[in-house]
Amino acid sequence: MNKILKLPEIDSPICNEIFNKTKLEIESLSIKLKMDNLSLKFFKEIVIPLAVYFNSLKKDDYPYLIGFTGGQGSGKTTLSDFVQLVLRFGFDRKTTGFSIDDLYKTPEEREALAKSIHPLCRVRGVPGTHNIRLGLDVLSSLNNAKPSSITSIPSFSKTQDKHFPKEEWLKFQGKPEFIFFDAWFGGARPIPFADWEPPINKLELEEDPDGVWSKWSNKQLALDYQDLFNKIDLLLMIKVPDMKDIFESRWLQEQTLSKDISDNGFDDKIMNKDEVWKFVMHYERLTRYVLEEMPSFADIVLKRDKNFDFSFVKKP
Repeated sequence: MNKILKLPEIDSPICNEIFNKTKLEIESLSIKLKMDNLSLKFFKEIVIPLAVYFNSLKKDDYPYLIGFTGGQGSGKTTLSDFVQLVLRFGFDRKTTGFSIDDLYKTPEEREALAKSIHPLCRVRGVPGTHNIRLGLDVLSSLNNAKPSSITSIPSFSKTQDKHFPKEEWLKFQGKPEFIFFDAWFGGARPIPFADWEPPINKLELEEDPDGVWSKWSNKQLALDYQDLFNKIDLLLMIKVPDMKDIFESRWLQEQTLSKDISDNGFDDKIMNKDEVWKFVMHYERLTRYVLEEMPSFADIVLKRDKNFDFSFVKKP
């Protein structure tokens, strides 16, 4: 990480060429993702320059691993999807990717942690509730793939709280040139215990006043998560204004999810606004630390405002 960046000018000939070459695919993906209201500025000033820059990166032996990090609902997965599309259709590059959400431990595994560590371990998302070995195995398979090799990319259903059947996982053939990995705390380092604060919200005060769960999660972050994060070649952070914005983004995400569910059997999985607020409290301690510390060591920082407008932050 910590690369010397040479992002292209947004009105450069190469950026204009690649935009014109890929605009039909961009429109198609926008409709597929039900995000046809995204602004032209987002594509011309953010997506295209990033894809042009990533295309210039060289790594001869292994795929280039690009990490996207940012709070829940910050837009990292959407940005990753569009950048990958432009790399594929604009430059004929082979890309694939997955999210840390695809590495969740099973409900049964989390229930075992709830009984042995703390009841809050039932809630997926914080460090300690992922199968990081699965992610490392996927990276190893992709890094060492032969042209005929097939790597299964894990996929997790949040509404069903379990992985989709393995036969439904994406099958990637050969070795990609780029792997995109997104995680709300991707690249994060453990919070120093010298900086540890007492309960920071209602959830911690009422359900974890002694910090058993939060300190356990922080210790988990220091373990194999660092093995995974240390493999990231370039880290991009989407920085949102504050925790309130994280909540609003996550609430918007939940509303979108509710519209996508056609099977009424999953209606009870959708959270109301109060439930989303409590849910976000599980991640508040680490999120605040990430918002404060990560801009100093992320390779690229994008600022996203409350209107979902993105802009590059100049690094000192």
